[in-house]
Amino acid sequence: MTITQDPWETLHTTALLGTDRRPLPAAALPLADAVDRTDPAAALLELAALAAVRRRAGALPVPAAEPPGPPAPEDPRPELSAAAARRLAVLLAGRSGAVSGAGLANLAELLPQWLGTARVRGLRAPAALIPGLLDAARARSELRADAVALAGPLGRWLAEQNPDWRFVLRTATDRPAARPVGQDDADAENARNAHQLWHEGLFAERVTHLTLLRRSDPAAGLELLRSTWSTERAEDRLLFLDALQDGLSPADEPFLEAALGDRSKNVRATAAELLSTLPGSALAHRMSERALAAVRLSASGTHLLVTPPAECDAAMQRDGITPKSPTGRGERAWWFGEVVAAAPLSTWPRSTGLTPEQLLALRVGDSIDETSSSWADDLREAWARAAVRQHDADWARALLGPAPARPARGAGRARAPRATGAPAKLLAVLPPEERAAWTAAFIEVHGLGEAFQLLGACAAPWTPPLSTAVVTALARAASSGAYPWSHSGVLGMTERALAPETAAAVEELAAEAAPDSAWSETFGRLAGTLRFRAAMLAELDDRTAELDG
Repeated sequence: MTITQDPWETLHTTALLGTDRRPLPAAALPLADAVDRTDPAAALLELAALAAVRRRAGALPVPAAEPPGPPAPEDPRPELSAAAARRLAVLLAGRSGAVSGAGLANLAELLPQWLGTARVRGLRAPAALIPGLLDAARARSELRADAVALAGPLGRWLAEQNPDWRFVLRTATDRPAARPVGQDDADAENARNAHQLWHEGLFAERVTHLTLLRRSDPAAGLELLRSTWSTERAEDRLLFLDALQDGLSPADEPFLEAALGDRSKNVRATAAELLSTLPGSALAHRMSERALAAVRLSASGTHLLVTPPAECDAAMQRDGITPKSPTGRGERAWWFGEVVAAAPLSTWPRSTGLTPEQLLALRVGDSIDETSSSWADDLREAWARAAVRQHDADWARALLGPAPARPARGAGRARAPRATGAPAKLLAVLPPEERAAWTAAFIEVHGLGEAFQLLGACAAPWTPPLSTAVVTALARAASSGAYPWSHSGVLGMTERALAPETAAAVEELAAEAAPDSAWSETFGRLAGTLRFRAAMLAELDDRTAELDG
């Protein structure tokens, strides 16, 4: 077989089919006769190399393309310092080997923290790093809001030229990028971008946009959702309702009351849950009446007597209570828990004159048999759900109880606090400092075995006292003979959340551990990561201090 016009195409076809299925072609190329054809596969590669050189040598230059419209608007924000820019390049590469000193954490896990800090500092990325930044955000949607804000006007301009980055045009940020145009022009462009995102964006992008809009302008967010509500899928309506938690107010009640009649039971349940967090809503009032019918203070004032609902009538169902328990609990216990969890917590002090701590100290009995305590756990669990739902710190504090303390000498081993619902969720209701202090006390007494979810509820970076408690607990675990992987979840969190100031203490633990042991490697890796985090945050702070000066 001979090659007629384009030797490359014929060679390409032969390579795809294989030389065992198609004979090696005779190539009319310079030096082709010198190719040894004893091994057809090797000969094919040599002929391809000759053809490639011939194609490249004969290529003609194409006319220069016209510039793609006007240049990107100027970005008045200060640019990253040279050190911070180098750090960003390392994080985008995601390779520990790019940093002097091996044994660091997965750098890709530190990128969100770096981006969030740089955004808060009001800095912008150098132009040369923006393509890599947008590629990273394209692959990881959780980075997009911060990455798009950091890329600024140039990032949006680049997105208009590259279809791979079109997500930038649909990504909302909580504040628009700085633009040197008139305010009216900026408002018009932001409005066009928002309209395009809401009607053409991916679902996750639409949810993010609605959430951010609710934080800045709750009424506008509600109106946006109302404009397309009837055409949305049931599963989408459900998550859009969740976004209304931001900025929730009595102004949302009419919309949520209408959603109680939605054809999706999950949407109805979510609307009811949101309404129950509005103490003055009609649903909250209805639930309060039902709760008071189910729980009353005994005449002696020493008991709470429970009479669970006898049925789940149509009115209860419309308010989000399902007749059948999805948890396997008894139906009356399920109805009871749903009613109490949805009632305003202010119901109980107002009706009894007792504080949350006093109410929790009372015995709980059945209205028929006051000696039975079968409803005590149900009542506490429902109150815990209500405290989380209504973000009531007083009730969360009472349900958690005081911070754990070591028992007196000879008093035996301390027991973990009684679980009331989800302790980590109750912790999240408390102010950050109090949350961290309670968790630190828990770890000092009970160690890390049950602390993973509690630590997850604490804001990162952890406070110095909490960080010290975690490092001390890790030291105890190492000395006890436990293996690092038994605390792998906590160790993964420490790389991102432990205060960088604890690096020296962790280095000491690495030095004290047996050489080449698992703990030595673990502590060395953690110390290196903490040093890396400290340096990257200092670089961003140095730039801010330089600008302030």
